[in-house]
Amino acid sequence: MAEPFHYGGQAVIEGVMMRGKEGIAISVRQPNGELNVVKRSLSGIYTGRLREIPLVRGIIVLVETLVLGTRSLIHSAQVASIEEGEEKIPAALLWGTVAMSLALGVALFFMVPLFATRYLIDPYINSALLSVVLEGLIRIGIFITYLKMISFIPDIKRVFAYHGAEHKVVNAYEAGVPLEVESVKNYSTAHARCGTAFLFIVLIIAIFIFALVGRPPLWIRVLSRIALIPVIAVISYEIMKFGAGHAKNPIMRILLAPGLLLQAITTREPDDSQLEAAISALNEVIEIDQTADSGHIA
Repeated sequence: MAEPFHYGGQAVIEGVMMRGKEGIAISVRQPNGELNVVKRSLSGIYTGRLREIPLVRGIIVLVETLVLGTRSLIHSAQVASIEEGEEKIPAALLWGTVAMSLALGVALFFMVPLFATRYLIDPYINSALLSVVLEGLIRIGIFITYLKMISFIPDIKRVFAYHGAEHKVVNAYEAGVPLEVESVKNYSTAHARCGTAFLFIVLIIAIFIFALVGRPPLWIRVLSRIALIPVIAVISYEIMKFGAGHAKNPIMRILLAPGLLLQAITTREPDDSQLEAAISALNEVIEIDQTADSGHIA
């Protein structure tokens, strides 16, 4: 028996992207106050049988997140920033910004902890395991500090509010209530399948994976921190998927708690207009799936 499909998405600039079984919908609030909603079908790689195979599906989801997530962000940035008569921000510039952000993310969360441990801690300890654990704790500390710092930026605050809107709408849908603003606003801004929770799992799994590498020459440690990121992400995805599927289990609730607590930083209470954007995006992907199912039946 196939697993039930779980809708989800991400916050974008002044809006929300929702992902369905057969397509995605991006709902963005334009400068004139109106919603700009676009729908796009998903290619076979994102919807085929490979997405049901453990570990393999983690690779596909990683690619999907990078490609679809980035495209959605670029689209939203263009829609949200353009006034009538103005030209869109060049896509090449936005892709370059995303690439630079990814490179800086790897440097900040993987290289900085490694070099800090190598030159500030390793000279005083003999244990390779302790070295990796302390490196991991530094990485977690940098991650939490980073989230807290950017949460004070006004534009990021709005993105975090749309993040909260996305979670509220998904929580409401999974509870079976009508997708209306007044009904949705009563639900939590936290969700077990959140990207923030996923990143926290990545940081924890990284400690275990890097412990297997030990403390070889520095250049090998540098390469391992980059090359093993996909491996860590795939394992973390399976753990998050299992945890989200057993979220009511008391033990899993304890294990999921840190990721849920972090969402207090990365989500904010949305206003009605932000909830409307999230609701419209989810309604669109549900419609795409219903149309596709009807087509299959016919």
